[in-house]
Amino acid sequence: MDRRDLLKRVVIGSGVLAAPRWLLAAGDGDTRAPLVAADYRAAALGAERWITASAQREGDVVRWPVDPSKPTTVDQSLYSGMPGVVLLHLELHHATGDARHLQEAQAGARAMIAALPSDGLGMGGAGLYTGLTGIAYVLQLVQDRAPFPGGQEALARIARQVRDSTTWKGESATWIDSTDIISGTAGIALALVWLQGRDRSTASPWRDVDRQLRGAARSLLDAGVAEGNGTKWAISDKTPRRYPNFSHGTAGVSYTLATLAMHPALAGDRTLQQAARNGALSGARYLDAISTVSPGGSRKIFHSEPGNESLYYLSWCHGPAGTGRLYRQLERLTGDAAWRRYQPALAKAIVESGVPEQHPDRSGFWNNISQCCGNCGVAEYFISRHTATRSADDLAFAQRVMDDVVTRATSDNGGLKWVQAENRTSPEDVVAQTGYMQGAAGVGIALLHLEGAMRGRKPLVVLPDSPSWT
Repeated sequence: MDRRDLLKRVVIGSGVLAAPRWLLAAGDGDTRAPLVAADYRAAALGAERWITASAQREGDVVRWPVDPSKPTTVDQSLYSGMPGVVLLHLELHHATGDARHLQEAQAGARAMIAALPSDGLGMGGAGLYTGLTGIAYVLQLVQDRAPFPGGQEALARIARQVRDSTTWKGESATWIDSTDIISGTAGIALALVWLQGRDRSTASPWRDVDRQLRGAARSLLDAGVAEGNGTKWAISDKTPRRYPNFSHGTAGVSYTLATLAMHPALAGDRTLQQAARNGALSGARYLDAISTVSPGGSRKIFHSEPGNESLYYLSWCHGPAGTGRLYRQLERLTGDAAWRRYQPALAKAIVESGVPEQHPDRSGFWNNISQCCGNCGVAEYFISRHTATRSADDLAFAQRVMDDVVTRATSDNGGLKWVQAENRTSPEDVVAQTGYMQGAAGVGIALLHLEGAMRGRKPLVVLPDSPSWT
């Protein structure tokens, strides 16, 4: 089934949504025409309908399982669970103005609050993608759009739990034995920066996390290991494999240090501020030294060491689409436009790979369309680049990638789902998920971001680990 026929079947056959005129008018001769902005919105609404079919409702609370075929797989993490579905509803309201999506976001937020640990950090820790700071990010966005009883109290509770659960070693702060963006100090610090910046009032529950931010900078600097003329980071001392790119390694830690070097929490300690700046630049020097540069000038960095120095991913987690964030932040930190030259080189590496139509190195771009590892993460990078460059080529490539995503959808329950392999090492393990990083919510958000870029609408959902591209 080609993508136009798929959208016809979902949009018209669902009976939920009036079919747009462009779709009703499409005949057999133009079903392979390039998709337009309205197509991407229709596909995002299809993703939402599939997720909604699995909703578990109880009064004014709603929960969505990670895997609808397993109703008990309700998860609270931003990576896989309910927070991602709440974000999809917020972005849908932003795009459509339909109040139903705000109501669903509030109902999901109430379920998230009900599942908060009574004390401590709970099983998910404080992590951005695994625990409380990621939940706080989502709750704050709901509060910004549609405040509801209990929302502000829940944010204050999370802020207290994160502060009280800080582990101090001198003036260095950690929450878990990890430096990384996913669950560790780097991601937690970025979430705290975002939350504090969102609410600057004297009543803000995040107003007094400056000590934690300074402590996070110190612990990240302490964890760095000199390599040549630069510095690299491991997830922890207990993890022998080192990942240089964004989600688990040097690019993500360096990005966080660059962010902290620009934050007011470090302004009162010029020595620490300069150390954070130098740490970020030292990480960039290490990445420069290990980069593979093609004869045509493209640039990419291997997946991990030891043993995977010839393996190259493309998306957010271990590829140029994530690592590009560091160079954008270094440009903002230093005011030096020379950092800008890395962006087209990274983008060129993705385009030269032949994706999405071809997979010359299938090991780094497997059967995965997600925000973390696949198509959506790649498309989001090119959509962000378009914000800065206004290049029609960047937007066109994002369209190519998301057109492939729509083609790979499966119609189910009047909506759209994506059956994919989350992990490269277990390609036979395929499942359709609902969440942000590996599921339909993340796909829907990427589709809406693309539609918004085509219509001139700024995105609402911008994660705390994302730089400003304007």
